[in-house]
Amino acid sequence: MTTPQPDPAGRAPFVPPGTGWPGDPATPATPVAHGPEEVAELAARAGGLAELCARQSVCRACPRLVEWREKVAVERRRAFAAEEYWGRPVPGWGDDRPRVLIVGLAPAAHGGNRTGRIFTGDRSGDWLFASLHRVGLAVQPTSVRAGDGQRLVGARVAATVRCAPPDNKPTPAERTACLPWLAREVAEVAPVVRCVVALGGYAWQGAWLALRQAGYGLPRPRPAFGHGTEIEITSPAGERVAMLGCYHPSQQNTFTGRVTESMLDAVFARARELGGLPGT
Repeated sequence: MTTPQPDPAGRAPFVPPGTGWPGDPATPATPVAHGPEEVAELAARAGGLAELCARQSVCRACPRLVEWREKVAVERRRAFAAEEYWGRPVPGWGDDRPRVLIVGLAPAAHGGNRTGRIFTGDRSGDWLFASLHRVGLAVQPTSVRAGDGQRLVGARVAATVRCAPPDNKPTPAERTACLPWLAREVAEVAPVVRCVVALGGYAWQGAWLALRQAGYGLPRPRPAFGHGTEIEITSPAGERVAMLGCYHPSQQNTFTGRVTESMLDAVFARARELGGLPGT
């Protein structure tokens, strides 16, 4: 990966790997994907979960997403103008041997794209991590920045698309290009995961494709997404696994009351139960 060139104000478009950002999984030697074929190849050949996340975090396969995430990292929101932005793809994060896998759509432009951690530093993340903490899946009620002491307990969070997209809408081609990253991550944690939670309809669709690619047995046709939807799928090893639907804790959903704290807590408490984790 080339060294980012700062703008006249000294703002760099992304954090170079291996320069000390808390939790950065990559190094200057981490191979970089520059197109969908290289994504598939590098995901398949990653030596394990840690190396996979490193490769996710430096991907440059989708020109539109690269341009957007780096533009945001340079221009910045006024409230964060003095902060350095991550400006790179946001890798999966959490327990390396999770019983519960939570899948979202994509990082937020001034959330994960700023902090380098999925669902961290934005209002959706505020709701998500508060709920995870209430049900015992997170050690803190907030997740504000990398290195803040937050840790997931028996859970892991990933996204169907690893870069912040314009208008929060990745294109079908971008979702397809990014799919091998999620599919390989799903395969890596499959031996221990017993519950998959999809945050929103797009995540339900994206997770379904990744699960299928990772070798899961899935019912046909695909059940419709809904909040609280619960279905049974089968891991590559033949183990029973639950899949739950959960409305995304977006500002629109939380402001309108479509999602409430109790609704989130009910889904994640059920996920904890299905994952076989000890009670709080």
